Amino acid sequence: MSYEELMLRAITKADAFKYTAKPNPVVGAILEKDGEIISEGYHKLFGHRHAEINALRSAEKLKNIKFNSFSELTLICTLEPCSHIGKTGSCADAIVKSGIKRVIIGSVDPSSKVSGKGIEILRKNNIEVEVGMHQDLVAKQNRFFFYRHKNNMPFITVKIASSLDGKSHYKNNERVFISSKESREDVQLLRAEYDAILTGTNTFLNDNPRMNARVNFQVNQPEKILLSTSLGVIKNTDRIPFFQGGRVTHIGTNLLERVLPILLENDKCSILVEAGPKLANAFLKAGYVNELIIYTSQKKLGQNGVDWFKENNAIENYGFKLESSYKINTDLKEIFKRNE
Repeated sequence: MSYEELMLRAITKADAFKYTAKPNPVVGAILEKDGEIISEGYHKLFGHRHAEINALRSAEKLKNIKFNSFSELTLICTLEPCSHIGKTGSCADAIVKSGIKRVIIGSVDPSSKVSGKGIEILRKNNIEVEVGMHQDLVAKQNRFFFYRHKNNMPFITVKIASSLDGKSHYKNNERVFISSKESREDVQLLRAEYDAILTGTNTFLNDNPRMNARVNFQVNQPEKILLSTSLGVIKNTDRIPFFQGGRVTHIGTNLLERVLPILLENDKCSILVEAGPKLANAFLKAGYVNELIIYTSQKKLGQNGVDWFKENNAIENYGFKLESSYKINTDLKEIFKRNE
């Protein structure tokens, strides 16, 4: 196999761990000799060994069987090996100690802890390094991670369910399922992709949501964030579904300029906002939203419904354009991207 084919393989296979490696990026690493794969490694779980270490450990078992020295091997890794000692050791140092003499990297790591430093360690130790093979695919695969570290902002998506006549809910707060069962199942998959889900007081009180990702595969459950100035100290949290399973953060302000620094804590790269019109529009007006996802049903709520948007062409006026749309049962799912 060529180096390009091996890089594509590493990128493709790494994607299997996108729900369990987050908020870390997914990374794949392959050790090869003369076009033959000697070993592979992937970053499977957040806080566990990185891809390069897993590949090195697997190869060690084949030493003197498929190869005699690591200097015979080339390492192909999708993302720059880390240089710092965090939850795991420095991958760049481990590569140097192994004796590998050639490393092909998909993309430079955009995080300030690593960016360029891992490559520098390799080159200082006389390792030949090539960078940039399929870097666009690596960046796309890890779009939340790259956005967070390039912009010092989490990637923020607002998700709404709208009636055919553009309503969010009834004025008397009577609970109603606007979207279909299939759309609600699709939302569970959407939640699984994000590091955190954010909501406000009205949604918390009126819907009594769980706001976790109810999926049939392993996932690092998103942190749940509640913005509320009126709830004070919330008591008996063990009886409230929102507080069951996973980390919950209660932020006692609705001022988004104060909220944003808190959202940047704990390496969160992506936030899914699931809230009512007031909070959703506040995020949109502040210019914090990168993506807007709308599930529109065939149901109408009429004059007793609350509008998502007060003016016509609100989505376009906020600076968004339609990227994709498709049917889910009788509903329409539309994804809008902000013009940047």
